[in-house]
Amino acid sequence: MSIPHRVVIAVFPDVDLLDVTGPAEVFALANRETAGRAGYQVRLAGPVAGEVRTSAGVRLLTDVAFGDVGADVDTLLVPGAVDMTAEGPVARIDDEVVDWVKATAPHARRVASVCVGAHLLAKAGLLDGHTATTHWSTAAQLAAEHPEITVDPDPIFVRTDRGRLWTGAGISACLDLTLALVAEDLGEQTALAVARQLVVYLKRQGGQSQFSVPLSRPAAARRDIDELQLWIADNLGADLSAPALAARMRLSERHFARVFKQETGASPAAYVEAARTEAARRLLETTDDPLDRVASAAGLGSGETLHRAFRRQLATTPAAYRRRFRTRA
Repeated sequence: MSIPHRVVIAVFPDVDLLDVTGPAEVFALANRETAGRAGYQVRLAGPVAGEVRTSAGVRLLTDVAFGDVGADVDTLLVPGAVDMTAEGPVARIDDEVVDWVKATAPHARRVASVCVGAHLLAKAGLLDGHTATTHWSTAAQLAAEHPEITVDPDPIFVRTDRGRLWTGAGISACLDLTLALVAEDLGEQTALAVARQLVVYLKRQGGQSQFSVPLSRPAAARRDIDELQLWIADNLGADLSAPALAARMRLSERHFARVFKQETGASPAAYVEAARTEAARRLLETTDDPLDRVASAAGLGSGETLHRAFRRQLATTPAAYRRRFRTRA
């Protein structure tokens, strides 16, 4: 008889729906894939037992009130909620949830936040002295409000405190985070079987980026710069030097460089290298092509240039990246 993995997911008004249902579905499929041997028992806990309205308008029914959960918790999952303001999304801090998390976390084998739920863990003092991630749109808020935390807005998830604390990015990354929890409990084969049932094309590792190069830069206010970014992505093998791009834009090289950096936050050379490195990453993750061929296809020319770009952009080598992230059918 397997030992039950008692999972408690916090549910409260305006919580992000997928943050709750995504992990619950992963655990349910793990039970199904192992004919029940996984032993996951998922319970939804809320301020009161009963109906809770999520941010999507869909109502969930909690199994138990916060005050009745007790100490019998294996995995505590804390999703989040945001308030939309004129400046953008702001993570909501619910003091009742924070107090319950603070009281319950010491009894749990591990604690994980989903998306902006990291702000609740931070407010409860659980992330002090650790590295954490959250949805990229509230990462600056987390860093400003909690300077004692090292906030990394890039990874899909971060595992710290000898594996006891996990923080995940937003929103669909809840699947990646929960698959990693399943892999820790039951092994990679079970996690991959669940991923296949979910029709997840690529089970991403924690170190991979939340977003692609265009999404990671500020949105361009100028339509011509926005169109140029799309053209660069489709023509990575072309001459993308600053003079060539300036000529395409019919601007002087000096004026083009100033406008491009103002609109994207990066110099033309840095932006092009990041875009080419991203293309190389995808090829390393999905093919067994030699490094020279990967470099050529991504517009980086040679294996030596590919190596230098990876060192600058990712602080690793192409070979090491492939060993970690190569995903096979």
